[in-house]
Amino acid sequence: MYKKKAFFITFEGIEGSGKSYLSKRFYKKIKRMGFKTIYTREPGGTLRAERIRNIILKDYFNNKSKEKFDKYTDTLLYLAARNEHIKNKIGPAMSEKKIVICDRFTDSTTAYQVYGKKVNYKFIENIHKQILGNLKPNLTFVLRVKISKALKRMNKRKSKNRYDKLSKSFYTRAQNAFIKIAKKNTKRYFMIDNSKDSNNVENIILNKFIMSYQNANRSS
Repeated sequence: MYKKKAFFITFEGIEGSGKSYLSKRFYKKIKRMGFKTIYTREPGGTLRAERIRNIILKDYFNNKSKEKFDKYTDTLLYLAARNEHIKNKIGPAMSEKKIVICDRFTDSTTAYQVYGKKVNYKFIENIHKQILGNLKPNLTFVLRVKISKALKRMNKRKSKNRYDKLSKSFYTRAQNAFIKIAKKNTKRYFMIDNSKDSNNVENIILNKFIMSYQNANRSS
């Protein structure tokens, strides 16, 4: 039905925005439709990158002392995981002309590390130049949500990591960052309000993907 062409899709948003749930639902749906696709996530996606993820999300704080990673050490761990992820999973999948669906990517680094923790953007950009090459998403879904709704969703989680325990003001800053990023490039970014748990959101995502994928094929 469609030409065989690599296509990179990312889902972005704060915790509780529904991005992980919706990205997995979307992956299963297009796989059933016959698309050659893989699903992955950041930080993580490969064996070594998942080990780094474990350090970032679970072992970030030493509960018996006041010691914690400096924000630049933290950022370097994310970028190290991304490098492993690109080299060993995303890159090969794109070479095989698959559709890659990723839960979080570079926009999360900008929203959380740059806007949230005030890490110097140039620091990240210089490393990205080395590890990304020409790789960039074809389509990014940004899930926005009422902060109160996001907090309710997070409170229901049985297993929590450090990003499920941040302040309301931090989530507000991060979401505002995602919105700001998305507004700079409306061709690539597609913003959806996912505050109401509506099944219609899944249809919106699928329809936007099909439209974008068809346009990409026409321009090839």
